[in-house]
Amino acid sequence: MKRIWAPWRGKFITAGKQQKACIFCRAAASRYRQRHLVVDRSEHSFSVLNLYPYNNGHIMVAPKAHISSLELLSGKETMDLVGLLNETTALLRKALSPDGFNIGINTGKVAGAGYPGHLHIHVVPRWSGDTNFMPVLSNTKVISESLKALYDRLRQNVKKC
Repeated sequence: MKRIWAPWRGKFITAGKQQKACIFCRAAASRYRQRHLVVDRSEHSFSVLNLYPYNNGHIMVAPKAHISSLELLSGKETMDLVGLLNETTALLRKALSPDGFNIGINTGKVAGAGYPGHLHIHVVPRWSGDTNFMPVLSNTKVISESLKALYDRLRQNVKKC
C-alpha cells in the first residue's frame, strides 16, 4: 500500500479530544473574521470555510445560536439561515463557477455530523470531472487551492452577489 504524507490530518483527528469550545460558536462570536475563515454574516447566521474540505470552496453555513437541529430554530432564524445559504451558493457560483453543488445537513453523530451540537449546512461546489482516481485508489482528495487564497477570493465577491 502506498501512503501519501498528510500531516495536517493529525490536527483534525486530535482536535476533537482537545477542543473545549464549539468551533462554530467561537467563529460566530469572533471579531477576527479572517482568523476563523468567516466568509459572511447575517443577523442570525454566518458562513465559514471548512478547514478540512471535501472539495475546493467547501463552506459551512450555520446559525449563530448553538443548537443541534433545524427544528429548534425560530421561523425568523430559519429564514435567515436559508437566505444566507442562498447568498453563499450565489457567491460560490460567481467566484468559482462550479457546475453544481452538494448541499446537506448531517444531524447527530450517527448521521455523520462532525460537530453534532451545532447545526451546520455543508455547501460543496462540484465540477464535471472533479473526481479522479485519488479518492478511489488512495482515499485521498486533492484540493486545488489554499484556504487563504480561496478566502481572499470569496471575500472580494461577498457583497457583489
